[in-house]
Amino acid sequence: MENCNMVCNPIVTGSKLVKDENARATDSFKYKQMVGCLMYLLATRPDLAYSVCLVARYMERPTEMHLSAIKRILTYLKGTANYGILYKKGKEVKLTGWSDSDYAGDVDDRKSTSGYVFMIGESAIAWSSKKQPIVTLSTTEAEYVAAASCLCQGIWLRRILHHLNEEQKKATIIQYDNNSSIKLTKNSVMHGRCKHIDVGFHFLRDLTRDGIMELKHCSSQDQLADIMTKPLKLEAFCKIRDELGIVEDSFGSFVN
Repeated sequence: MENCNMVCNPIVTGSKLVKDENARATDSFKYKQMVGCLMYLLATRPDLAYSVCLVARYMERPTEMHLSAIKRILTYLKGTANYGILYKKGKEVKLTGWSDSDYAGDVDDRKSTSGYVFMIGESAIAWSSKKQPIVTLSTTEAEYVAAASCLCQGIWLRRILHHLNEEQKKATIIQYDNNSSIKLTKNSVMHGRCKHIDVGFHFLRDLTRDGIMELKHCSSQDQLADIMTKPLKLEAFCKIRDELGIVEDSFGSFVN
């Protein structure tokens, strides 16, 4: 791929990868090698999280469709190899998070994808894109499960900052674009729409009640975690990438 032409995003907007037992399989060993190499980049490149985690789901029997998706990622890297997260000194150490999900986004098993991003100042410090372990029955449930995963990470980050003498005295704000899930965290009544949700996900009610975490509604256009859950249009992808603090290194100062 050294002589390929660069592209502006790592995955085609609206693309869906599926398991196809009738399609001709490709070299799974080489496919796993490529996925493994790309996984190392996720430590510094949150803009690759969704696309790399998506192709990683098909390592058992990859086909030409899946190989083409990896080549698209490599083509994107060709033009953005000198991109990285810029952390600026002098910024307030205030932890803020974004949580989102893509309801039933996996075509094969109809499981949703959870995604979250945590920022300090103007730069991302933690992010995740992961398929949910259960099949959810509504958008509200999918968002609720995604929020539970996000809050677990938020609690861990708050403890890390406490050990670094940067204690978060106020509640950590989690930006969220689903009002129904926010209301569910404030309503302790287990009504018909949520009684089937595993009790393990309901701990976030206690966190919001105790003032440790606060779910705050934001518009879908301002949802930074969108980049972790679905293929975005080019304009939206570039906008979120910039807001995560990912910039082009013009002076060769980034250390990979």
